[in-house]
Amino acid sequence: MFNQDTYRVRLHEDAAIGSLVIQLNATDEDEGSNAEIAYSFSHISDNAHQLFTIDSLNGDIKVIGDLDFETTDSYEMTVMAKDGGGHVTHCKVSVQVIDVNDNQPEITITSLSASIPEDSPPGTVVSLLNVQDLDSGMNSEVVCHISDTLAFQLIPSSSTYYKLVTAASMDRERNPSYNVTIQCMDGGSPPLSTNKTIQLNISDVNDNAPVFEKMKYVLYIGENNQPGTSIHNVRASDPDGDENGKISYSILNSNVEDIPVTSYVSINSITGVLYAQRSFDYEQLREFQFQVMAKDSGSPPLSSNVTVRICIIDKNDNSPKILYPSPDTEGSALFEFIPHSAEKGYLVTKVIAVDADAGHNAWLSYHLLQVPDPSYFTIGQYTGELKIGRDIQVSDTLRQKIVVLVQDNGVPSLSCTVSIQLVMAENFQQVVPEIKRQPNISNTSSNLTFYLVVSIGLISVLFIVTVLITIGLKCRKSSTPTSYGAYSRNVYPQFTLGCPSEISDTSLPFPFSYDVCVTLDSKQNEIAYLKPVQNVPTENLIDTEETTTGNGPLNNDVNRGNIVQVGSGKI
Repeated sequence: MFNQDTYRVRLHEDAAIGSLVIQLNATDEDEGSNAEIAYSFSHISDNAHQLFTIDSLNGDIKVIGDLDFETTDSYEMTVMAKDGGGHVTHCKVSVQVIDVNDNQPEITITSLSASIPEDSPPGTVVSLLNVQDLDSGMNSEVVCHISDTLAFQLIPSSSTYYKLVTAASMDRERNPSYNVTIQCMDGGSPPLSTNKTIQLNISDVNDNAPVFEKMKYVLYIGENNQPGTSIHNVRASDPDGDENGKISYSILNSNVEDIPVTSYVSINSITGVLYAQRSFDYEQLREFQFQVMAKDSGSPPLSSNVTVRICIIDKNDNSPKILYPSPDTEGSALFEFIPHSAEKGYLVTKVIAVDADAGHNAWLSYHLLQVPDPSYFTIGQYTGELKIGRDIQVSDTLRQKIVVLVQDNGVPSLSCTVSIQLVMAENFQQVVPEIKRQPNISNTSSNLTFYLVVSIGLISVLFIVTVLITIGLKCRKSSTPTSYGAYSRNVYPQFTLGCPSEISDTSLPFPFSYDVCVTLDSKQNEIAYLKPVQNVPTENLIDTEETTTGNGPLNNDVNRGNIVQVGSGKI
């Protein structure tokens, strides 16, 4: 007899093989061989038969296999006890398997986006996860979280599902990809955990405009450059990828002094190298600026501009130009009057020159290149003031010719010269004979006289022809004939030609009138300069033909403004 009909046993699933499940003890009141009891399973399932065994002599039931709560959580078997006389009895043994935390949580990715755009708003779903634990009770309660990143968030959507969403704005230029590690831990003791790593790629969006290396470019190029010369390489960068980061360069349309800037410079659209389209001239254009645009190939494209300022560097390509005394033609000279009373330090004249260049190239210095006596004259090296270096002696030559050299400070330096004729006399009236003896001036005056005579002759012929034609037409139309002589006297003005001498053009230091230098000597082959006289009293007029009244022909000539002044005399 068993003392219980049913034996209930709780057994941990991690029970070791050979562990005692229960020791059955049946009693028999008989003696001898009739009291010898043998134990066996009379009814047991196949899976239980593989896990449990019973000792036939002492009734110990032991574990012979691995228990698994997740497979079967309970077993029932019937044990039979039989004595030596053939009597049997039965009891039931119920084994309840106790769960042990022997299963880790399982993470299953049900959906996953291979990449997400960097402009995805926070809360964008990246993946769906299914988390399960085969254990029971607290052993199956799982808690999941994300480690080592703040860009994503894991939100539970049900008891076993989680959503992986973005928690902040993405920036591919900072983090092109993320390795998101999801850690799930159950509530067992000790707890078991499982990690799952998801790799996410951030796809590029054209959200960055090109950026130039400098805020503004200031470039220098020497003048007289060769067209096509490389000036500078303008660079811009774009952190975007692929087509979004491919940059092209162009010059924005603008004008430089009403001329398109593209006629001055060009740019390589791929490399950003600037080239000069023409040879620059510092004296015409010292600097100009324009804007360069860098545009990417994204959709829509983004661009940025930068200002480029080009400064032309001056080179010494212009010789000094003398403004005063002004040299006319080659071989001509100007005259300066020096009184005999002049003392040392007397300012004779001042040479004024300019240079179209700039900076050092325009620094001018004045030197005496040709002078009869080096001690006679001095010139300020930087002022150009020509002064007498010593007192004038009686034996000094009345005429002096000096040549002044004006030189700039360029490398190599450029220069120009001017010749100055100096005449020394007690007064200005003595200057004229000295000037007349100058051969260069006589030749020039002869040439000028010839051209003036020819010109006046041609004009006179044309005037006479015109008057004759006009008179003929008037005679035909008029019914009353008029006196040709009286008409002609009213028409033709009386001119007198004289021959003045050529003098210095505004170079005389004293305010002598040019009329003083004019002569009416018929021996000289020169032309007098005629100046009209306004409002001349009639009593000062000389009529060589006849004395007239206010209504005579002469008075008519006066009214017509035909009175001319020759030199200082009036006719």
